[in-house]
Amino acid sequence: MKGIRGFKDILPGEVEKWQYVESEGRRVFGLFGFLELRIPLLEKTELFARSIGESTDIVGKEMYTFPDRDGDSLTLRPEATTSIMRAYLEHGLDVKEPVGKYYFIGPMFRYERPQKGRYRQFHQIDAEILGVQEPQADAELLVMLMRFLGGLALQNLNLQINSLGDPACRGPYREEIQKFLRSKSEKLCEDCQRRLETNPLRVFDCKKEECQAQLAGAPVVLDFLCPDCRRHFERVKGLLDELRLPYAVNPRMVRGLDYYTRTAFEVVAGDLGAQNAVCGGGRYDGLAEEIGGPSVPAIGFAIGVERLVMLLPEEKNYLRYPDVFIAALGEEAQRKGFALAQELRDAGVWVELDYEGKSLKSQMRKAGRFKTPWVVILGEEELKKDRAVLRNMATKAQEEVALEEVIKRVKTESRET
Repeated sequence: MKGIRGFKDILPGEVEKWQYVESEGRRVFGLFGFLELRIPLLEKTELFARSIGESTDIVGKEMYTFPDRDGDSLTLRPEATTSIMRAYLEHGLDVKEPVGKYYFIGPMFRYERPQKGRYRQFHQIDAEILGVQEPQADAELLVMLMRFLGGLALQNLNLQINSLGDPACRGPYREEIQKFLRSKSEKLCEDCQRRLETNPLRVFDCKKEECQAQLAGAPVVLDFLCPDCRRHFERVKGLLDELRLPYAVNPRMVRGLDYYTRTAFEVVAGDLGAQNAVCGGGRYDGLAEEIGGPSVPAIGFAIGVERLVMLLPEEKNYLRYPDVFIAALGEEAQRKGFALAQELRDAGVWVELDYEGKSLKSQMRKAGRFKTPWVVILGEEELKKDRAVLRNMATKAQEEVALEEVIKRVKTESRET
């Protein structure tokens, strides 16, 4: 029996990288006052259909949707932003604390072709600022994002930003881009021919070379911004310049979901080939109204954890090893070693031991495989004297210590190591 295609097991040896990424995210987000929020795996299908947009590939092709026993249509979450906004409104957080800063870490689900760094169950780190329309929120989110990625020592990353305008100034642009692309529709792929009528900005997202070739000379949204949207974008760039945060304006970058407005951004990695986006996000001031709530300005991002893990420096060791291994010889020593292991764990020490009563040579090989720096050896002679042998696995030096001193010595030696 094998697992489902596109659903990946994350095994020991790799999961430590995930833990490292997640713990660094929690550390950095905490510095900026973000609180963790956890959302359910399942939502009503209508929530995503209304917010993401019926014309998007996510709603049209990729969502895992099914009826429950009562006939209600439910969907495994394909993204987190809509659920976070739903939770923010449903629980009255917009009233209790109008300015909300939240992050979320967990799996998403989309039915798409599995490929390198992209699975049908994939994982994201999301961060959202809700209730703030000023450009300072945009800049702060970008600063936090790049500080997080920089803390992971990732290389060859580039921040790209754009403005998508608001519905008022994007309407004329939509008409212009449709007019431009209709003259080239026969050379577009089947998906882009459909997008041309339903959501023409999505054509910019297509990775097929024949479609990208047709976009040469296409009008860009920056030329259609209204004065308010232009001022907002200039202020965001000005704040980033003041902080000397490098970025590039990419006027052809769009976001694939219907709810985005104004600031949009991506972080791309030069080491990932065509599918090079590590993180994407932007402002979505109209989302709350789309799902039946009041007007709530907001901005956020989503990071693909699988891709982050692929980019982590190989030379760094992400694994942890036991602090000590207890090698016990004989039945009485095994009983004493088992009890000692629990005392050490109570003291905060990671302990491993042999359960099978094997030879000392075999147990020392096992300690070597665990890469533990210290071994406590218990045998009949040591027990008669209420002592144990403490062995340094790096230097091979060893000494006898009193049993009552083992916990103190191991804790001290573990800290020094």
